[in-house]
Amino acid sequence: MEPLEMYDACTAALGDFVRGAGFTDVVIGLSGGMDSSLVAVMAVDALGTDSVHGVMLPGPYSSESSLTDARALAANLGIAADTVSICEPFEAFETVLGRACGGELAGLAAENTQARCRMVCLMALSNAHGWLLLNTGNKSEAAMGYSTLYGDTAGAFAPLGGVYKTDVFAMARARNRRAVEAGDVGPIPVNVFVKPPSAELSPDQEDEKSLGIDYATLDRILVAAVEHGRAPEAVAAVLVAEGRETEATRRLVDDVLARTAANAFKRALEPPYPAAAFYE
Repeated sequence: MEPLEMYDACTAALGDFVRGAGFTDVVIGLSGGMDSSLVAVMAVDALGTDSVHGVMLPGPYSSESSLTDARALAANLGIAADTVSICEPFEAFETVLGRACGGELAGLAAENTQARCRMVCLMALSNAHGWLLLNTGNKSEAAMGYSTLYGDTAGAFAPLGGVYKTDVFAMARARNRRAVEAGDVGPIPVNVFVKPPSAELSPDQEDEKSLGIDYATLDRILVAAVEHGRAPEAVAAVLVAEGRETEATRRLVDDVLARTAANAFKRALEPPYPAAAFYE
């Protein structure tokens, strides 16, 4: 399926789900990254500007450029974008949990607590205003368990939940081109396309470094093995034929598929997503 077809299918499914659940408005956490940016564009296309509410949730490691990108996106879309800092709630959790966590709240526990602080804020707004919370996760990260349970896995519907990360970027480029061809400004800022994806939960964090693999390679492995049912040996052989080192490639494929299997329990707790068969 072509990127623009995928975009339209996800957008239609988003609108159908929101209306079918009896809601008119949605709330989205705007990180300044690609996933939340594209979901916000989809929501505006599906529901209209007045029905989409963006919230920026800066934490201790949020960059100013990410906030700038989120504000630019909101301005391009014409949606409201409030700011709710999670710094004070997170500091409170550091104080309360430090002793119980061995002296300080650090490492993965600290990173995940930031994500959960964001979801507490978003769910409070959802409850207070009657807005449906949209999830902004994608299929690549879900496969690898690169998400926080009860944090960024929260939300009633995940418009990108059935889409791999490389296709998220392709869909975003296609949607921006559609806008330009219609004489409008591409809604997603250029910097969102060029900066390294990052959850910004620790200093200088980058998603691909945390995952230990670039998204392009990860998605090729996942599509071949998960979507098309190819054996690990066959998946590795394709990459080796392109000049990759044999043993390292086999270990990489085995690691990706082992992590995918191990994180099935997390995927079981993620929200529904469009049922379209994107990778037949």
